[in-house]
Amino acid sequence: MTSVKEFVVERAPTDDELGAGRFAFTDDYSVFDWGKMPDPIPGKGASLCTMGAYNFELLEDVGVPTHYRGVGTDAEPLSAVGEPPRELAIDLATVPDLPFVDGAYDYDAFHAEARAAAGYVVPLEIVFRNTVPVGSSLRSRVDPRDVGLDREAWPDEPVDLPEPRIEFSTKYEEQDRYLGAEEAERIAGAAPLPELNRVAREVNDIVTERAAEAGFVHEDGKIECVYADGEVRVADVVGTFDENRFAYDGQEVSKEVVRQHYKRVAPDWVEAVSDAKARADAEGVADWKALCSAKPPALDADVVERVADLYAAGTNAYTGTDWFDAPPVVDAVDAVRDL
Repeated sequence: MTSVKEFVVERAPTDDELGAGRFAFTDDYSVFDWGKMPDPIPGKGASLCTMGAYNFELLEDVGVPTHYRGVGTDAEPLSAVGEPPRELAIDLATVPDLPFVDGAYDYDAFHAEARAAAGYVVPLEIVFRNTVPVGSSLRSRVDPRDVGLDREAWPDEPVDLPEPRIEFSTKYEEQDRYLGAEEAERIAGAAPLPELNRVAREVNDIVTERAAEAGFVHEDGKIECVYADGEVRVADVVGTFDENRFAYDGQEVSKEVVRQHYKRVAPDWVEAVSDAKARADAEGVADWKALCSAKPPALDADVVERVADLYAAGTNAYTGTDWFDAPPVVDAVDAVRDL
């Protein structure tokens, strides 16, 4: 189980073939890598599942391989269901164990198991960036000139990049860690890094185009992949308000709304998270949460309601279908501007 969805295994993967199963989306969410937060967001799971299915079908329409099989227990196309789905039917690949030994992750052991499997989940997240919004980690890692911008400092508003930037980060480590090309290639194993890069760019193009058609700006996002039969396939879930950052009329429409809200209302917890991660790095331990001195507070009920409306209204607008009983997206966006 992840912090926002559960696995339903129908047929486990083997050394000879991929398995079959489903993601069951919950209304939980996670920020700052914390895992399950105190409050569920009503309808969020159905929103993520609906957007994910919609985007997988966009990818398959143009021939991008994926692990998607449909929605619900019968693996139907999205157009065949009358209610927003909560389960995404998928092919299942092997997830090898990643040991943590003497302060380091053992990727050799991971890939020894992966080589024996019909397909494995690549232990990377491939991140694409079209803009650099406020809150982007890129601002703390590079200077504007490093990404082709003719300026000395980051401004207090989003900045468009001259061209999409692709980055690789770890997937199964306790803390996300951005990687240089050489280390990313080693961690990817048999999956070719140039092919992972190419697929990420294609996904980014497709989601960016659809977002623009629906009135959104697609700022950044990520994909995860399976490598099977010599082919990179897009996995996990694609182009949702959790995996990607979108803006509408200058306002964030994504989990970033909650992330920024916590920075304002619970700065002590956010700082404690940062301190715990830094301490874990210094001490060479994986479980940074055990070192954290604070826990996140619950959200006000009014905040939960406004964020729930944002997910629902945004999904309606992005997919072009009124799946949810929600206000128009412009009203839902305006309602979160002061969070």
